[in-house]
Amino acid sequence: MPDAERRLAGQLGAHASWAQTEDRAARTAAARAAADARFERQVDPNGVLPPQERAKRAASARRAFYAQIALKSAIARRARRQRRPRAA
Repeated sequence: MPDAERRLAGQLGAHASWAQTEDRAARTAAARAAADARFERQVDPNGVLPPQERAKRAASARRAFYAQIALKSAIARRARRQRRPRAA
């Protein structure tokens, strides 16, 4: 199956699955917990910080992570725009 068709088939399956999901938050709870734990391990690998401080630092690490993704996306979009031939 060509890549474009495989991608469309995957999107179809994902949309169909989400359409049947009654509690979206419960379905993604484990993934959110794992992401939270990842950021907490990143800022406090030895588990020595008080829980409140660890949570504050983890929130900052999460914001930094998503800001980095946004920056990379903006750079990639600009590069794509510059590669496109201009319409006459």
